[in-house]
Amino acid sequence: MGTRHKYDPAYRAIVDGLIAARKARGLTQIDVAQAMGTDQSQISKFERGERRLDILDYVRYAAAVGERPGPLLDRLMGCLFPDW
Repeated sequence: MGTRHKYDPAYRAIVDGLIAARKARGLTQIDVAQAMGTDQSQISKFERGERRLDILDYVRYAAAVGERPGPLLDRLMGCLFPDW
C-alpha cells in the first residue's frame, strides 16, 4: 500500500477542499494547527502531500475550519463522482 493513496486524485481533491475551506474563512495554517493541537509544520506537510491525512486528522481539520466532516466530504466527492 505505502504512499500510493496520497497521490490518488480523490485524495488530492479532499486535501484541496480542506485548503479551500481554510482560505475561504481567512484562516492561516497556524490557526488550523492551534485548533487541532499541533504545529504549523504538520499542517503544511498535510497540504503539500508530504504527510498523509488520516481520518481523525481529516475530522479535526474540518472542524478547525468550521466545516462538518460529512457534508464537506459529500461535496468534495460530488465534484469527482457526479453520481455520488
